[in-house]
Amino acid sequence: MNSIYMDHAATSPVHPDVIEAMVASLQNDYGNPSSIHQFGRKTRHALDEARSNIAKSIQAHSNEIIFTSGGTEADNLAIIGAAKANQAKGNHIITSSIEHHAALHACKGLEGEGFDVTYLPVNINGRISIEDLKSAIRPETVLITVMYGNNEVGTLQPVYEIAQLAKEQKILFHTDAVQAYGLIELDVTELGVDMLSVSAHKINGPKGVGFLYVKDGTKVAPYSYGGDQERKRRAGTENVAGIVGMEKAVKLMQADREEKVALYRQMKETMLALFDKEAIAYSVNGDGDHCLPHVLNISFPDAKVEPMLMNLDLAGIAVSSGSACTAGSHEPSHVLTAMFGDNERTQTAIRFSFGFGNTIEDAARTAQEVVKIVNRLKKL
Repeated sequence: MNSIYMDHAATSPVHPDVIEAMVASLQNDYGNPSSIHQFGRKTRHALDEARSNIAKSIQAHSNEIIFTSGGTEADNLAIIGAAKANQAKGNHIITSSIEHHAALHACKGLEGEGFDVTYLPVNINGRISIEDLKSAIRPETVLITVMYGNNEVGTLQPVYEIAQLAKEQKILFHTDAVQAYGLIELDVTELGVDMLSVSAHKINGPKGVGFLYVKDGTKVAPYSYGGDQERKRRAGTENVAGIVGMEKAVKLMQADREEKVALYRQMKETMLALFDKEAIAYSVNGDGDHCLPHVLNISFPDAKVEPMLMNLDLAGIAVSSGSACTAGSHEPSHVLTAMFGDNERTQTAIRFSFGFGNTIEDAARTAQEVVKIVNRLKKL
């Protein structure tokens, strides 16, 4: 029986066309893009082409794209870089309690350097309140950082409204769009964001590469030093083959976005319909109206996380937990805890996330296996 991979929100398989593009780049674009000879100029051209095409995918200008090693570095550069570059104006940052750890830990680090951080609460659907945000703003607030779509439960935040409020208050706004990019059409001008983070490996590109959009004129202090790459904002010779691979992944992403979104929504409906038919107990975690199409987080009250994951893995199905389970310890998900508090839902949550290669048949088979496992664990 074929294995089923449903953990695309963690990472996605690299598309064969992306691999082909990367191999060609490794073979042909080996000059240093900062060198002025013909080999360097050839590589620089490939880099510039990729930057231009990637910028167009979010309606940005080429000079507003900073290539990074992925979403974590993009978040860190945005949060730490913007905070330090604007420290003379104030030392207060606002974020949400359900951010990716790349953002949360960056904020925690800044707290140790004299910054004050407000962590906004979320409702049971995982959404922040604009009223809470308004109340949190102070004269010394210099940065708001709130993710576009949550990686665990898929909830979308009111990014446009946040951006408008930030603009009115003359506060910089950064959003982590790692999970949203590729499935939701993003226009940075319409959104009104100042910074936006993306990672290639969530859209069938390679690991170890991503980018940060920084609106022209926005001050961001570099935190790595060396050469003058990326307009002196991120030192180090660029990962050209990785960037070329990301460019190819972006083109593929744009070619069938609507079809993928429709498929993933149908997969969700297929799984939930089968759960209803088999009358197993479950609760969907997240916001049904404002959600990413490819993430489905469900708590099964009759089944604990660890045995569910183990049994699904034995059935050849790869999913993930709404909690972090490492080395025998079980720590509740900070996202689910922020949504529900100390509740059984935090201990029984499974995340299914769809992507390249998944089918409706995969969704049906996965749901059937879940039903079998839940019923078996319930008896125990």
